[in-house]
Amino acid sequence: MIGIDEVSLRKGHTYRIVVSDLERRRPIWFGGKDRSKESLDIFYQWLGAKKVKKIRLAVMDMWKAFEKSTRENASQSAILYDKFHVMRHLGEALDTVRKMEYVRLSGKDRSYIKGQKYTLLSNRENLTLDGRKALKKLLTANKRLNTAYVLKKSFGQLWNYQTEGWARKFFDNWTESLKWQRLKPYEKFAEMYRMALGWHCSLQQTQEQSLIRLCRRS
Repeated sequence: MIGIDEVSLRKGHTYRIVVSDLERRRPIWFGGKDRSKESLDIFYQWLGAKKVKKIRLAVMDMWKAFEKSTRENASQSAILYDKFHVMRHLGEALDTVRKMEYVRLSGKDRSYIKGQKYTLLSNRENLTLDGRKALKKLLTANKRLNTAYVLKKSFGQLWNYQTEGWARKFFDNWTESLKWQRLKPYEKFAEMYRMALGWHCSLQQTQEQSLIRLCRRS
């Protein structure tokens, strides 16, 4: 079971790839020239065909280059998209809604939003007392942001389901709830994941974290 991620060496777009053994909880490879398919190909070449065939699961975000390299080099392996990266995409959608509301509003209504990016995107449990008060004030003042915030928080329940059927039903219901909400960034997010869920979907627990498994239909 391996985990694949990229790290930024400095500001800009200078990346290297880190591959970890998730069962032993330690990195096993660091390299490549960037986060391209060709760079990840180097890892599989380094590992060797015999060991590559033993890979059962490859955990990654939705970066297509990683997926393409893995499907080509370790076709027997299932690919899993981890919760952290999925929720990060949804957090970006929430921040886009925040920016849209800031542009749309003016005066006092806009003042509630200004400077509240961290407050809105952080887990409520991590906020100070003043932060929680500011969050409550913001969500009370802006209905659209309140709706987006609640939807983001509820989406995390997806990882509580252990069967494909219930996970799919939850996702469908969540997507259905977007109707009439005028949350275009959320609709884009849902469409992106619906395309992924056009493959076989199931849930699996690992020692590291809950993961959503997205595999192509056979």
